[in-house]
Amino acid sequence: MQRRDFHRFALLSCGALAPGWAAAATTTEPPPWQAIEASSQGRLGVAVLNTHSGRLTGHRLDERFPMCSTFKWLAAAHVLQRVDQGLEQLERQIPFGPEALLHWSPVTERHADGNGMTLAALCHAAITESDNAAANLILHTLGGPKGLTQFARQLDDPVTRLDRWEPELNEATPGDARDTSSPRAMAGLLQRCVLGDALSARSRAQLTQWLRGTRTNTARLAAQMPADWRVGSKTGTGGHGTTNDVGIYWPAGHAPLVVAAFLTESAASLQTREAALAQVAHAARNSPL
Repeated sequence: MQRRDFHRFALLSCGALAPGWAAAATTTEPPPWQAIEASSQGRLGVAVLNTHSGRLTGHRLDERFPMCSTFKWLAAAHVLQRVDQGLEQLERQIPFGPEALLHWSPVTERHADGNGMTLAALCHAAITESDNAAANLILHTLGGPKGLTQFARQLDDPVTRLDRWEPELNEATPGDARDTSSPRAMAGLLQRCVLGDALSARSRAQLTQWLRGTRTNTARLAAQMPADWRVGSKTGTGGHGTTNDVGIYWPAGHAPLVVAAFLTESAASLQTREAALAQVAHAARNSPL
């Protein structure tokens, strides 16, 4: 794939979904984002991409934010790309023992007997339960953090980067560019991998299934969901009040909405921070479809 400006890529990749996207303007709407940011007591980044109109709105669209565990969906997407290329098999057994376990390994801790789990099961655990040991085991199959960064570059994303492993990548030190993305870049990756042509139809369906199975987003993008909407997302939580959720809404009868919400540098309680992301979710769902 020829390299080209990532902003142009985001426009063109959505063009297959919505005629006129390439001509659509990218705008920034402070309200309600600034008010939500104030309530969060931190720095908020938001991207909302309407895949029907091609309209991208948000707040601090191009600023860097710590990804924390949101990278896990991208790692699973990279696994699926390798499956599409005939380089990997989801059924491959990945052996591991107790030495692989980390803080918050709710699924892998039940399988650390030396036999391990299949790669598909590790991807499911990393996305739906945010299992940290599963994420590191997946990264080992991809060439580590550098391999995942290279995958982002293959998708014409010059911003997103993973530099460290779990759990160090969750430090989220202000001003540290390591292990970061931007709202615009993350929304572009989600569109490309889940809705675009970066993966085969079968792999897109598998990735969608994993994302829709997430159990950690109920107070964030999945908060107060309309009954006829579906959401698939990946959360992330780390140091300095970092509280994230990135994913896709499928409104009944309408084109999908891609949402990336990052919050960091907040001293507020987790409840307050998650309430801010729930407000982002509400505002995104009430944007013109």
